Amino acid sequence: MSEREDKGTIESRKVHLLDPLTDARWAGLVERHSAASVFHSRGWLRALQMTYGYEPLAMTKSRPTEPLTNALLCCVVRSWVTGDRVVSLPFSDHCEPLVENITQLRTLCAHLETLRSTQGWRYAELRTSRAFLSAAERFRECNVYQWHRLDLRPSLDALYGRFHKDCIRRRIAHAERQRLRWEEGRTESLVRSLYDLIAMTRLRKQLPPPPLEWFLNLVACMGKDLCIRAAFNQDRPIAGILTMNHANTMYYKYGGSDARWNHLGATPMLLWQAIRAAKSAGMVELDLGRSDVENRGLIRFKERWGAQGVRLTVWRSPVDEISPSMERLKLRMAKTACASVPDSLLILAGRLMYRHVG
Repeated sequence: MSEREDKGTIESRKVHLLDPLTDARWAGLVERHSAASVFHSRGWLRALQMTYGYEPLAMTKSRPTEPLTNALLCCVVRSWVTGDRVVSLPFSDHCEPLVENITQLRTLCAHLETLRSTQGWRYAELRTSRAFLSAAERFRECNVYQWHRLDLRPSLDALYGRFHKDCIRRRIAHAERQRLRWEEGRTESLVRSLYDLIAMTRLRKQLPPPPLEWFLNLVACMGKDLCIRAAFNQDRPIAGILTMNHANTMYYKYGGSDARWNHLGATPMLLWQAIRAAKSAGMVELDLGRSDVENRGLIRFKERWGAQGVRLTVWRSPVDEISPSMERLKLRMAKTACASVPDSLLILAGRLMYRHVG
């Protein structure tokens, strides 16, 4: 064993494991830490567990008898299809390490790699915008995304003035002239309307939609921190979005629409309503999530709202599990395979396969 490996092993012995769903200290850390997000919340973790069976796990330098001041959050994904692995976090746009300094991060990453090796997990994966993760030598860049956020601190008038004139402001005004009806809340009716719209959108792209149970469980676990907004043309749902709140940030996580009515501008109208609600609640940021760097259309849509993008990196260990070009090839092959599958089978595939791909 090399001197570096020996030191890393000794440091990893100072790490303690905890269950964020049962440890009484977890909520306080998520509330206090500046890098915490809605994806660290117990509601999000519980929904992942209820829907897909993922086991949440956190590593910390804090002793069990001490206040919790740092943690690296993961979920164990067990799959006979894609192999067992540990991910931070499945179906989450990002999940920053809740650390105080680079030394803590190195120690926690070393322990994660030790745990991965002893448990026989295929790989460990982290999703963060923090460049200093490269200092954790065992992890290497696996993929890169763009992560967009909109600063909500300016006035509503100033925000509106920064929206793209034709692609955003004109469409909002058009939707308002159509007198579209819209509702917000967490009723089962709204969940099902949103799910149908998301399924339509995914099927248009020839991709399987997430299972309905995921959205029902999200509503049950997130409670008042989640809101569904849906637009109706008479009684027909034509667009819907799902947002979540944490601290001073609103997260736009899911959206879908009936393409036959996209010309009415319902989605921009709903996002504008969400921004107004966020401002009214004192929020200072709208998190628009991550985009594949090759999806220029989605990136342009977010930029037209005035959102700023940063680099979001997916890190993976061990190194031999890393091939960004192979990851992109796998995605293209999956999309090609799905292109010839009937919609009914794609919906069934979503129900059966999502738990294996988190």
